[in-house]
Amino acid sequence: MSREKNPETNPARKRAPRKRATSTEAARPSFVDPQQRAALIARAAYFRAMNRGFAPGNSVEDWLAAEAEVDADLLRGTTRAAHT
Repeated sequence: MSREKNPETNPARKRAPRKRATSTEAARPSFVDPQQRAALIARAAYFRAMNRGFAPGNSVEDWLAAEAEVDADLLRGTTRAAHT
């Protein structure tokens, strides 16, 4: 038995949900020159060292913390030091 199509009784088609951008696509930073990034990290590490009184022995921790801070700022697009 064939079934007739009646526009009045046809259920509305459900649309597929929109694809969301993955976190890497949504947070894709604009390109920053590696030398500029290193300068931003060096500046942030200097200020970290200055804030703790330039006590010796923490330069690696200062650099790593500054690197994480600069990278996070670049991903958000809010690098304070990029405007100077």
